[in-house]
Formats: sequence, structure tokens, C-alpha cells
Amino acid sequence: MKVIKNFFWNAGYQVFVLIVPLVTVPYINRVLGPTGVGINAFTNSIVQYFILFGSLGINLYGNRGTAYRRDDRKALTTYFWEVTILRFVTIGIAVLAYLMFIFAVDEYRVFYLAQGVMLLGTAFDISWFFQGLENFRVTVVRNVLVRIASLILIFLLVHKADDTALYILIMSGSQMLGNLTFWPSLRANLTHFPKLSSLNIWQHIKPAFLLLIPQLAIQIYVQLNKTMLGILQGVTASGFYESSDKIIKMLLALVTATGTVLLPHVAHYFAQGDHDAVKRSLETSMHVILVIAFPLAFGIAAVSTTFTYYFFSTKFMPVAPLMAAEAIVVIPISIASAIGVQYLLPTNQVKSYTVSVILGSIVNIVVNVPLILWLGTMGAVIGTILSESVVTIYQVYAIKNQLDLRGLFSESWKYCLSAVVMFGVVKGLEIAWSTSLIGLVVEVLIGMVVYFVVLLGLRPHIIIGYVRPYVDQMRRRLR
Repeated sequence: MKVIKNFFWNAGYQVFVLIVPLVTVPYINRVLGPTGVGINAFTNSIVQYFILFGSLGINLYGNRGTAYRRDDRKALTTYFWEVTILRFVTIGIAVLAYLMFIFAVDEYRVFYLAQGVMLLGTAFDISWFFQGLENFRVTVVRNVLVRIASLILIFLLVHKADDTALYILIMSGSQMLGNLTFWPSLRANLTHFPKLSSLNIWQHIKPAFLLLIPQLAIQIYVQLNKTMLGILQGVTASGFYESSDKIIKMLLALVTATGTVLLPHVAHYFAQGDHDAVKRSLETSMHVILVIAFPLAFGIAAVSTTFTYYFFSTKFMPVAPLMAAEAIVVIPISIASAIGVQYLLPTNQVKSYTVSVILGSIVNIVVNVPLILWLGTMGAVIGTILSESVVTIYQVYAIKNQLDLRGLFSESWKYCLSAVVMFGVVKGLEIAWSTSLIGLVVEVLIGMVVYFVVLLGLRPHIIIGYVRPYVDQMRRRLR
């Protein structure tokens, strides 16, 4: 029951996160234009490297470690302060390095300074602690309030392209404020503030650093695309890629919400030695993820042109083919989220997880420059698809002798076929109808109906398993 509540808390938050950009992104894109959006994307990609190094792998390490110790409050308190103080130290070093970088460059200095508030705020991010306790209500409520506040400030203060730095400051400042709001809730979960002399802070550096390696590799093919586009093609190209990637990642958050919820839960099972529960959890989660991932991928590809026209404006029409192509990445990322975050990390198989994302990074680095020089922004999209696919393929290979792959993927063809039929219907409607906002909404609704009707006809276990008890109950009542 707790897992279900946490899933709905997290999934509800992801829906909220999805809705907010539906309001802000069209406004920001029109106000700041491709150049302003590109400057934000490019400078943010730079600060993310400093955030990554300063954070080590503490978000994942702290989440998992909290789950391991949550039944021992004294050990949990010591662990929290050791990891938190370590993060203060490492972020402090990163801030100094970032200031040196800012004063070494001439271009975009004011934008870099505004982005730096986000780096400073990362020192106070203890969301990993509450996630490890499976207390997602705390993280969701605070994040919702902060996002609403930032939304109000954006509409009140950001009105022209010259407000790009102010927009960045609002976004980074709201994130810092959100991190600070977690701290008052600590009193109910910790016993005391231990003496500094009793803390063994440095013991956490190596295991946290080992989890930094895969996150560093992930950031290479998440942020490097925007950085390289900004350098090779200009900040406008980076803005086009950022716009496409933002929509894909928003939709992807709905699919991968289970990963954030189940990591501490599965880690707790693993700490107790219940390996069968770990495997059952992954199998169920995989089917839930795939039944959502396939229609999302094919759906956004089908409506990308109309969606771009109304969501971003005519200035951003080059985003439409990028979004249609990048949509396919939802499927491999969803699978990797289930295997990597919900199985490999909780069961302490960090090596396999690390190798997978390093391979993805190598592929991204090797193919990105030639593809971007050859195909421009579409080259960066193709590089993303290739690198994410390599990550997923390796993770599947890593678990082939541990789990029943047939149980994980046996019904994927049903989800895929239903999504393909939906794509055909929706794309046909988009071509046949004149472009309109009402038409877009109708296409999405018809697509959802088509997908679930076809899927029910194929009778997948994930659907039938939930429907059958209600059907049997109705039959008994009719008798």
C-alpha cells in the first residue's frame, strides 16, 4: 500500500510537472525567442557539469543508504549528517571552481552567474533522504509550492528577450528555495545532531564517487548534445534541441516515476534478503512501464507537427521533426530505468550499471561530432537514440542470467502493435484535418481510445489481471 501511495504521489507530481511547462514553455519561447532559449540551454548545460562533480553520486548513494538504515534511527542520523556535510564540502569546492570558470570567460558571464545560484542551492538538497525513507509526500508538496511560486514570478517579471537572465535567476533561485524547504521536516526523522568528532565523513567518498561515474557518463550524453550544438551550430540550434528534448523528458517522467519510488523499496527488500520480492517487483514494474511508454512514444511522434505549431509557435517549427525522431528514445530509456534504477542499483550491482552508461557515453562522444556536422540538430537527436539504445542493450545483457527475460518482455509486441495502430490512425487524422488546437485535442483522445481498444483485444496479462476480478464480481452479482 505504501508503494502505491508513493507512486501516486510521485506520478501526480510528474503530471503537475508536465502541466506547468504546458503553460510556461509556449510563453517563454515566444518572449525569449530561439536565441534566449538557446542561451539558457547552453549555459545550463555548463553549470550542470559543476553540479554533477560537486554532488558526487550522493543522490543515488544517499537514497539507497537511507533505505538500508531506516530501521535503525541512530545509525540513520549519523549517516545523514556524514553524507550531508560531505556534500557541503564538495559543493563548496565546485562553487570555487565555477567562479574561476566564470571570470575566465567573457561571453554570457551574467547568465552563468544566474545559473550559479542553482549550483549553490544543490548543497542544501536533501530530497534523497526523504526518498530513501519512502516519504514522497514531503518532496512532492514542497516542490509543487515552489514551482507555483516560480510560475507566478515568470509571468509577472519576464516580458521580453532582455529578461533571459532574470528568467534563469527565477528558475535557479526557486530550485534553491525548494531545497531549503526540506530542512524543517528533519526534526521528525532524526534523533540528534552528533558531535563532529564522532562522524566518519570521508568513508563515504569512495562509494559515492563510484556512483558519480555512471551519473557523469549519463550527463555526457544528456548535456553534451546541447554544449556541442552551441559550439558547432550556435545557441539557436541548441535551443531547438532543448525544446524537443524538454517535451520528450517531460513525457518520460511519467513513465519513469516508478523508478524513483521503487529504488528505496527494492533496496529495503534486498537488505532484508528477500530476493524473490525484488524480482517480482521488477517484472510487474516493467510491464506497467512498457504499456505506457509505447503509446507515449508513438503518440508524440504522430502529433509533433501540430503540437509544435501551437506549443512553440512558428519560429520553432524545426523542432517538429526533431521531436518525432527523438520520441522513439522513450522506449529504451524506460526499459533502462526499470533495469538500472529499480534492479541493478538497489541490488548493489553498480559495476554493470556503470559499464552500461559509460558505453552509452562513448557512443555519444564518437558519433556526435560527425553527425552534428553532417545533419545539424537532427544529428544530435540520432546520437541520443544510439547512445540510449546501447545503454539498454547492455543492461538487458547484464541481467540475462539473473532474471527471466521472457517474463519481462513477452508481451511487448502487444503494446507495440497497439501503439503502431494508434499512430496510423492519429497520423491519418492529422494529415486529413486542417491544423487546429481542437483537432489536436481530439486526435489525442481518439489515439488513447484506439490504443486501449486494440490492447484489450490482444488481452495482455497486465490489463486482464486487473480487469478480470471486477468482471468475475459482476458475473457473480448477475447470478
